[in-house]
Amino acid sequence: MTLNVGDKAPDFELPTDGDNSVKLSDLAGKPVVIYFYPKDMTPGCTTESCEFRDAEPDFSAVNAQIIGISKDSVSRHDKFKAKHDLNFILASDENGTVCEEFGVWQEKSMYGKKFMGIERSTFVIDGDGVIRNAWRKVKVKGHVAEVLEAVRAL
Repeated sequence: MTLNVGDKAPDFELPTDGDNSVKLSDLAGKPVVIYFYPKDMTPGCTTESCEFRDAEPDFSAVNAQIIGISKDSVSRHDKFKAKHDLNFILASDENGTVCEEFGVWQEKSMYGKKFMGIERSTFVIDGDGVIRNAWRKVKVKGHVAEVLEAVRAL
């Protein structure tokens, strides 16, 4: 499945860090930034998460909620969040359902080996639950600033 700009984002409920949960439809009325990343504690994912952390006050200023999603467990998210002082929700999609619904569970290739994994992707969802921006195969450098500009334009 591939979601495109203008599509309604699929609702989901996932467990999060701190033994909580997040349901997309509960965030109706405000912009939501969902970024899918491959794995906690890896260099690119740490850089991306820390850039979202540093920009979180700017996202909050426009009432936007940031949610990071990977297939890591809640306990791993708790460690990742504590180690890097992350100030937004990390949701655990261990069974991959949400990754598949958003079309980010993709065949990848590294060193000539093919495997399935999360394609680094970000979606901006407006207050009505409609996808307004989508980035796939994200390059981390400069990405968070681009996302912030998109959210400010809503």
